[in-house]
Amino acid sequence: MADADANEVVSNKRVILKRFVTGFPSEDDMELVTGTVRLAVPPRPATVMVKNLYVSCDPYMRNRMSEHNDAAYIEQFVPGEVLVIFGVCKVVASGHPDFKAGDLVWGMTGCEEYSVITHPESLFKINHPELPLSYYTGVLGMPGVTAYAGFFDVSKPKKGDYVFVSAASGAVGQLVGQLAKITGCYVVGSAGSDEKVNLLKTKFGFDDAFNYKKEHDLNATLKRCFPLGIDIYFENVGGAMLDAVLLNMRMNGRIAVCGMISQYNLEKPDGAPNLFCLVARRIRMEGFMVLDYFGTYRKFEEEMAGYLKEGKITIIEDVAHGIEKVPAALVGLFSGCNVGKQLVTIAQEK
Repeated sequence: MADADANEVVSNKRVILKRFVTGFPSEDDMELVTGTVRLAVPPRPATVMVKNLYVSCDPYMRNRMSEHNDAAYIEQFVPGEVLVIFGVCKVVASGHPDFKAGDLVWGMTGCEEYSVITHPESLFKINHPELPLSYYTGVLGMPGVTAYAGFFDVSKPKKGDYVFVSAASGAVGQLVGQLAKITGCYVVGSAGSDEKVNLLKTKFGFDDAFNYKKEHDLNATLKRCFPLGIDIYFENVGGAMLDAVLLNMRMNGRIAVCGMISQYNLEKPDGAPNLFCLVARRIRMEGFMVLDYFGTYRKFEEEMAGYLKEGKITIIEDVAHGIEKVPAALVGLFSGCNVGKQLVTIAQEK
């Protein structure tokens, strides 16, 4: 179906946060509501109207669903308002000189069928539409930049390094492992099912992998997988996994802290008793935010698109269809329901 004519009023389904979340999120914490929108640029300067094609479900969104009384690393969602989400979009109308109707872009948008973007300078034009547009929710979007920056800029790998990636089958982890292999590292990943472990070894080229749910002693597991110790740990989990990793880091090892999904739903986060290993083994542990690396996006996009076209990087997407599927897709991240990058198709680009 072609896009509606400018100034036409159309239905606009949107997903809102009903209330702040404590503990594990549920689908009932969100609500699908239907309104209308006029497909025209609002009467304010430099805005664009977009039709959302795909939206990305990512673990960091859980932090935005809680009320923060102290300084949070990212702004919280507002109950009663639409969720803010990374997405792939088509420009319907533009009041900004850098964008025109028909442009394909990705960036922050609303979890709805149509959105008004008031700061379109934060959007990125899509330079490789010959690749699946959904890739811009993952490998060519925010998770891809996260993996690339966290591995190369924060971890500073060297050929021959021993690399461990937790939550390795997710959108970021699967890319970190493959970038590590391209670099010439030995890579082991952890995941939460035998199916995911098999994918790590057969699809993504990890040297080894294990199902952490079947391991009763993570310290022993890591010693088995890394008898010489770990040079780089790409941290996505936190908790008991981080504590076991600290005991197995090599001298002058590096830990890139991307996220801690095991902690997001806890009212009282776990501690890390083995932190003194940072001192004894001269380990550098560094957190990072992907937003700090968007300035180098164009270089990243060209390099990653090249890897995809050469077959050096492969990905798996977990695709739900229809905006009404967003709550279930988002909640499913925290019980490991997804296999690969979780995204939701809102509309198909013709």
